Amino acid sequence: MQEYLHTYPILYYLFIIAFSIMITVLAIPSILHIARERHLYDDLGSFRKHHDHGIPRLGGVGIFVSFTITSLLFGFADKSLPINYLLTACIILFAMGLKDDLTGVHSTTKFIMQFIVAAILVVLGNIRLTSMYGIFGVTELPYFLSALLSILLIMLIVNAFNLIDGIDGLASVTCMMVNGTFAVLFIYMKHYELAAVALAMVGATTGFLKFNLSPAKIFMGDTGSLLIGLISAVMALKFIELNKFTNTSMPAVYNAPALTFAILIGPIFDTLRVFTMRIANGVSPFTADRNHMHHRILTLGYSHIQTTLILAGLNALCVVIVLVFGYVGNSTLILLITGVSLLFNWFITFLTRSKERENLALRNLFA
Repeated sequence: MQEYLHTYPILYYLFIIAFSIMITVLAIPSILHIARERHLYDDLGSFRKHHDHGIPRLGGVGIFVSFTITSLLFGFADKSLPINYLLTACIILFAMGLKDDLTGVHSTTKFIMQFIVAAILVVLGNIRLTSMYGIFGVTELPYFLSALLSILLIMLIVNAFNLIDGIDGLASVTCMMVNGTFAVLFIYMKHYELAAVALAMVGATTGFLKFNLSPAKIFMGDTGSLLIGLISAVMALKFIELNKFTNTSMPAVYNAPALTFAILIGPIFDTLRVFTMRIANGVSPFTADRNHMHHRILTLGYSHIQTTLILAGLNALCVVIVLVFGYVGNSTLILLITGVSLLFNWFITFLTRSKERENLALRNLFA
């Protein structure tokens, strides 16, 4: 397998994507058939839904099957990625997500299971950040803080992808952008096994997107959103850690922490923003509402596809900013990306107020 990779690298990666797409495309129709036969539809009673007919939420089953089969067939063992612990974590999240999609799972249970999965990857798989890489003056971390920070970051990214899965295509397109970008970076860094895993996820979500674009025939549900969040989190941690400054080597990619932040800014910014607003209003951060960025853009009259493209464009802009202004350092870049995201949010707020008041006035910028 590795000899073929070094001889025909482009064909190898294209085959991974094509095979993963094929498995998903073949699996989804059977899942749709079973869902219709068993009446396994989305909850139409929820105030957050945008569809007027029952739609299955089991698309994540197809994504999981495609990703797992492709990773096992075309990936290869390497010390930089403990595939046994990764697949163990995926299976646990898959089982919990499937139960949630079928009968529901209490938020506390979901939180505990996510913590266990993250701990497996960090403690047993040693997938963790060992340093803050000079961000805001912090460098090496003691093991306990390193493990705790890594667990919290994994849980944040997993929940971030779960929360952006609110409109057709958004979570899938975001996953494709995130893992596709990481795959290109890993190929550049010559970490081919990590690129193969990332591309297996890109293919799985690309195949699913065929059935999820408006009008959606199926949703990925928690089964899918938790899984793509987990893989994205692992790719992010590995990318940052592999570009660490050491006494014997220099990183292949400078400003890796800031670039990772830019790649994941869409789901991360939206999650932190919503959680902050909910806590400020005295409610649980896990209380469902329609205050996500994609909900707010929809209220401006944009379609699901247009909203997805707008948010994807913001994500791409942040990545370009890091690539262009990489010389200013991680701390400044992270602040710059945060500022761009805040300005974008402010602009959406301005447009929303102007639409509600039917008056395009400067005062709408402030109140």
